[in-house]
Amino acid sequence: MTARRLRRLSRRTRPFQESVIREMTRLGAEVGGVNLAQGLPDFEPPPELVEALERALESEENHQYSYTWGAPELRAAVAAKSARFNNIRTSSDEVTITCGVSEGVVAAVLALTEPGDEVVVFEPWYENYVPACALAGVVPRYVPLSEPGYRLDPDRLERAVTPRTRLVIVNTPGNPSGRVFSREELEGVARVCARHGLVAVTDEIYEHMWYDGRRPVSLGSLPGMEDRTVTLSGLGKTYAVTGWRVGWAIAAAPLTALVRKVHDYLTICAPTPFQMAGVAALALPDAYYERLRATYAARRTILLEALSGAGLLFAPPEGAYYVMADARELGWKDDWDFVEFLARKVGVVAVPGSSFYRRGGRTRARFNFAKKEETLREAARRLAGRSLRAKG
Repeated sequence: MTARRLRRLSRRTRPFQESVIREMTRLGAEVGGVNLAQGLPDFEPPPELVEALERALESEENHQYSYTWGAPELRAAVAAKSARFNNIRTSSDEVTITCGVSEGVVAAVLALTEPGDEVVVFEPWYENYVPACALAGVVPRYVPLSEPGYRLDPDRLERAVTPRTRLVIVNTPGNPSGRVFSREELEGVARVCARHGLVAVTDEIYEHMWYDGRRPVSLGSLPGMEDRTVTLSGLGKTYAVTGWRVGWAIAAAPLTALVRKVHDYLTICAPTPFQMAGVAALALPDAYYERLRATYAARRTILLEALSGAGLLFAPPEGAYYVMADARELGWKDDWDFVEFLARKVGVVAVPGSSFYRRGGRTRARFNFAKKEETLREAARRLAGRSLRAKG
């Protein structure tokens, strides 16, 4: 191409970098490591979903656009699921099918803020939240969770609110912390939202993955939050179909109307065949979710025992399928150096902890256990086969 002068390029993307999580997956492929970085399962989805997808692909109409805000059958199934599991009474008119939760976050932030507004983000956060703020031209207000247990302090949230604050992003069960916020913590968030007229955008993609009796509470189910919560979830994590890119946003009609407008111009619609197969997913019986939790609890045990045996510190996750481990007792001072060592010398791939913090996480790494047991046991074997202590 012939080089030509360009006017100044947009600065919109300067506040964020490309995904560190996806970068670590590429590193894993380069070194042949066991990928415990990106939260993508290495096992098959339920056969009912594959069969439903095959049937959906046989229909000519499913190869075209669905309704922009989602196939009516799936929106009705999401509304029924919301009442069944989340204690949120809604209708299909208040459900928008999105291209995964990540698109739902961006659509909600763009739809419900003005440039110059502020959005509260709890720290550590999932890496997509801050870029969503940057794309919308809003300022993230960071509220650290109290560590090592990642407790949410409503008083700290209260102090962070200013006249420009518009939204609060909540993630429970949490990525990367594995924390499930208690009802009391979420009631504190609800009080702050009601007092200051804020909207909560709550990412509940890991809603069916919880352990030790720590069942999640949906913020949108609490009194006073019915009209001021956008509840996000999707198929990817619960049914091991992260590549299908089908999520949803549930919100009261005035909020839904705005989210739908943005969603329309972001993606038009989620993939139609996968939407239709998603109806079968949401019809699975309670026994499916009980087996899911039991299976993930066993995987959690394998990984935690391996990390503990390697000398890493962590707060045991209460939900989701991640654990944030700290290598400071092994002499590490830089998380990137640590994960490079893990990948290239040990053959296990994790995500540097600093990618989930504004300035923290410098001795930490996030591992995930959304893997076959044999994959996790191979990772455990590699972790046990070499000292993780820093040199010098």
